[in-house]
Amino acid sequence: MIVLSGNSNRPLAEAIAAFLKVSLANAQIRRFSDLEVFVEIEENVRGQDVFVIQSTSYPANDNLMELLITIDALRRSSARRITAVMPYFGYARQDRKAGPRTPISAKLVANLLTTAGAGRVLTFDLHAGQIQGFFDIPVDNLFAAPVFSRDLKARHGNDNVMIVSPDVGGVVRARGLAKRLDADLAIVDKRRERAGVSEVMNIIGDVDGRRCVIVDDIVDSAGTLCNAAAALTKAGARAVSAYIIHGVLSGGAVGRVEASVLDELVITDSIRPTEAVRVADKVRVISIAPLMGEAIRRISEETSVSSLFD
Repeated sequence: MIVLSGNSNRPLAEAIAAFLKVSLANAQIRRFSDLEVFVEIEENVRGQDVFVIQSTSYPANDNLMELLITIDALRRSSARRITAVMPYFGYARQDRKAGPRTPISAKLVANLLTTAGAGRVLTFDLHAGQIQGFFDIPVDNLFAAPVFSRDLKARHGNDNVMIVSPDVGGVVRARGLAKRLDADLAIVDKRRERAGVSEVMNIIGDVDGRRCVIVDDIVDSAGTLCNAAAALTKAGARAVSAYIIHGVLSGGAVGRVEASVLDELVITDSIRPTEAVRVADKVRVISIAPLMGEAIRRISEETSVSSLFD
């Protein structure tokens, strides 16, 4: 087994390698003066089982090209099997035609990965589970629920916790976590007038006096999250925190969270935390390196990955 890292989230790759007790493979991944990506694998990978760790987060296009070119270099170096390990799968929100004459970019990314030479994809909590069907190669989609449930139990125990889905589309994810915690479930009914702008309409469920935990897969501008937290507080919630899997946190999102009624925003390190995230008082990062590392080990050893979530 060989583990190789792109430039998008090297700290996570190093943590995964440390969990697996292996060293990251030596490779040059750099830019020419016109910003073309150049990759050179600096050790023998012939006949090896290679795992390339690369989140396609900001800058999404650069990181995606790095991943594709690295896979191509490995394929031309006669690697036996190449697994694209994508803790954050960019373009996942473009999983359907949202309007006339629009792309399904997630499907295009799936085609690009397969064409480049990936034989398998390991990813973490896809925005839409049906994206697995865009691939004609095996896809292992890990879930954050075990990581979040352990952290919630350690932090809040049985402190009258209520899990909250910020929209109807996230109910399945929130219900899964609520079941693990034996907690109640509430739903925020919202209307999105246009991309990036949402208005909270109603709270489905009695949150009065409860410790509410909002659960979602992506926090980008944090507008929806902060609006939901304010609505829950107005409805009588005793405290509001959020557990969000992928902390995109673009623009002034961190400042918005810091100024909100949220007690805490917990995210994973699927996306490399920015300096603003690292110094924020209300944002806490938990690592998915042990989960990703164990999945990589099981894929390499050809044992069950799904049993991780039993």
